[in-house]
Amino acid sequence: MTKTEQNQSDTQELRLEAGAWLRTLREAAGLSQRSLAGVLGLDYYTFISQLENGRGRIPPARYRDWAGALGVDEKVFVKKLLSFYDPVSYEILFGEEERAA
Repeated sequence: MTKTEQNQSDTQELRLEAGAWLRTLREAAGLSQRSLAGVLGLDYYTFISQLENGRGRIPPARYRDWAGALGVDEKVFVKKLLSFYDPVSYEILFGEEERAA
């Protein structure tokens, strides 16, 4: 496997983990995909399905909306998403802190 293929595989794996985490939050909030889409003002609930299946990312400009809809503290939500969406930045920002915890 080439380095590019490995990076793509790693990215896909992280997106799947992010999707599973988002699904868990949505279910814990008692929301269906359709109802979450309504709360977020999305035209298509299938966007949520795509995210939960590891395809796509939440646009950063919408992080606060999603955190609020899912009942999660904004900082906790964004920090966790960063660990999935941009693990290098996450490690730079929080690596030492996470190891100490």
